Parts: sequence; structure tokens; C-alpha cells
Amino acid sequence: MMSHISKSLWAYLAGFLDGDGSIYVRVKPNDTYRYGFQISPSVVFFQSIKEKVKIQKMQKSYGVGYIRERNDGIIEWVVGDEKSIRLLMKSVTPFLILKTEQAKLMLEVLNSRQQIKSEEDFVNVVKNIDRFQKLNYSKKRSVGTEKVLAYLKLKLDIKLKRKNLLAP
Repeated sequence: MMSHISKSLWAYLAGFLDGDGSIYVRVKPNDTYRYGFQISPSVVFFQSIKEKVKIQKMQKSYGVGYIRERNDGIIEWVVGDEKSIRLLMKSVTPFLILKTEQAKLMLEVLNSRQQIKSEEDFVNVVKNIDRFQKLNYSKKRSVGTEKVLAYLKLKLDIKLKRKNLLAP
């Protein structure tokens, strides 16, 4: 996967990402995860639906992600799996101009995510993810460190109440 891509094509993709792309990580509520939230990394390229065939061809040649059509005339090439994101970030970062910090932060978050062994580790990863908000001028982001801490505190309070109710 992607090993056949030349440096000039990585440079092109970096320019595309700098101009019409986004690098971000969302923290999504999900009770099936250990700490009540899912960490969801994404690299997304945006283009007019008029360029659908070209974007599909690019997605196929790089061999990662999927294409999603929005209702507003925009097509998205979305890369969301960790292995592909790592390779993308390592390959385009030397050529990025505007999104260098986001690419480095993405790799930092992916690396620290693998080291989570406690609630404190999880909160520290979420604090790191919060840095994307400033880098990306994010306005819609609703889940960050404060919501995660509130959730974990509530979970602990419930656990302590149950313990007290069961104690003789």
C-alpha cells in the first residue's frame, strides 16, 4: 500500500492537504470504550463534486480511505485508519507548509494513544487532542478535556455511591 508513490506525488498530496484538506482527531462519546469515549483520527481532502472522477482516481492510486459525497456539492476523500494515517503523515510532512504542526501532532496523538494504561493517560491524550482546536480554527468541536473529566468524575461518583450502598 502506497509504497509505489513517488516523492513528487507525495509533494503534490501535501499541497492538496495544505490547501483543501484537514488533519484532526475527534473525541466521541461511546460507552463501549473503556473510558467512555472513542478517539477517532481523520485526514480528509475536500473538493467540488465536479472533480469526483479525479478524486476517485487519486484515492484508488494511493490505495487508502474512502470517498464520501456531501449534500452541499463537496466530495470528501476520508482516511481514518491508523496505519494509513501514519504512512500519510510520515510521507507528506516534509512537504507540508501550512499543516506541519497538525501532522506532527497527529503522529504524537497516535503514538501516545497506544500508551494509554490509565484514566490519567487517557485525559493527557485528550488534552493533546484539544490542541487541534487552535491549530484548525475549529468551531464545532464539542468534546474535549472538560467533558471527558466531567464524565470520568461522574463515573467515579456513581462507583463510590454503589460501594457505600453495598458496604455494611
